[in-house]
Amino acid sequence: MATSGAASSSPSTYDVFLSFRGEDTHNNFTAHLHNALNQRGINTYLDEQLRRGEEISPALFKAIEESKISILVLSENYASSTWCLAELKKILECKRTRQQIVIPIFYLVDPSKVWHQRKSFGQALTKHEDRFKDDHMKMQKWKESLKEVAKLSGFHLKKEGY
Repeated sequence: MATSGAASSSPSTYDVFLSFRGEDTHNNFTAHLHNALNQRGINTYLDEQLRRGEEISPALFKAIEESKISILVLSENYASSTWCLAELKKILECKRTRQQIVIPIFYLVDPSKVWHQRKSFGQALTKHEDRFKDDHMKMQKWKESLKEVAKLSGFHLKKEGY
């Protein structure tokens, strides 16, 4: 089903790339979303590897680049993962350069907390700042990416509605 579309000059390997924080949503919401998309014939990339270490794999960046749509499941601990933040930055880059469609799902988090980087998002960024104190540019890009994704039209799943 993944074919070259009008929005991109390069062929798409995947219809959808799912970005999520595994410990928050992998065994519940994201697994159900992945299954539902696949049952409808939507070729969906889901990285099921444990994310340890600092560097995101080139294969993961390639999967992002070769997707028509990225769905970001922004959960409470999303920003605590440097891998998730690197994926987010790459996804938004593909939105600008490849006209990739980006759909955020605010899973039990208020989009304003992402925008203003409060609560768990602010706490995670503070920890990253301690760890990456010599890489101010990386931190700035991650903060900008969180603000940018919070402005996008998406879905807000609240506790009482889920």
